[in-house]
Amino acid sequence: MELSHKNSRSILSAEEQVSQGFTAWTYSMELLKKMHELHPNIIVKDGDQVIGYAMVALKQAKSFHPELEVMINELDKLIYKGKPLCQYSYYVMGQICIAKEYRGKGIFELLYNKHRELLSKQYEFLITEIPTINKRSIRAHEKVGFKTIHTYNDGKNEWNAVIWDWYR
Repeated sequence: MELSHKNSRSILSAEEQVSQGFTAWTYSMELLKKMHELHPNIIVKDGDQVIGYAMVALKQAKSFHPELEVMINELDKLIYKGKPLCQYSYYVMGQICIAKEYRGKGIFELLYNKHRELLSKQYEFLITEIPTINKRSIRAHEKVGFKTIHTYNDGKNEWNAVIWDWYR
């Protein structure tokens, strides 16, 4: 929670948001525990300090996370390779964040590669949404292998739905 808060869009300056990226959602400890019960999140630590995390958000988590419910319900309607996403086995990246002093050291890729290692036998792909103004995050996701499949505006922000298809 601390790492997410330090990188929250709501507290960073516009300049920091552009140069460093930001987290778009906030999670309570109760919500994090519920999500963790469905599937543990993937973290990187330096000693006792969490310096990076990549949250596993299974579709079942939408029952107790209203923003995730809206996101998954909308994603399920999108067409990918000729059929709706709801016909595929996928999960959502709930959020990924790296502590500022550890960025550019390969931790982002390490976290995503661990996702692929642990979950690619159960799921065809991983999908997430990124605000289009978060250029740093978009570039980092593209570098890993994500592709934009849809862009939309929710009335507050413009978002890219991006997919990392492990079997294409």
